[in-house]
Amino acid sequence: MTPTSLFKCLADETRARLMLLIAREQELCVCELTCALGESQPKISRHLAQLRTCGLLADRRQGQWVYYRLHPELPEWVGQTLATVLQANQHWLDPDAERLDAMGNRPQRQASCC
Repeated sequence: MTPTSLFKCLADETRARLMLLIAREQELCVCELTCALGESQPKISRHLAQLRTCGLLADRRQGQWVYYRLHPELPEWVGQTLATVLQANQHWLDPDAERLDAMGNRPQRQASCC
């Protein structure tokens, strides 16, 4: 991973928001991300696939749900960059985080959206 490839992958607002929400929460399913961003499932899934192709995300399946997390082999500087951006830009992510937080805890989220 190079700085150029990282910033190219995150140059889209939807992908940047997805990455920051996942960095904030550690792991989220597609339906949680769809709810948080207020976007369609196909759009969210397309962006998640791009982030996975870039090597930024890893996924796991649990039943019918797919959960995304930061790729465990990301260089340390990428994690630090995401943490810095997240900390410095909470206000930018607040509407998404509020929609996500309004879903309740994980079991309730699964019942309400997945």
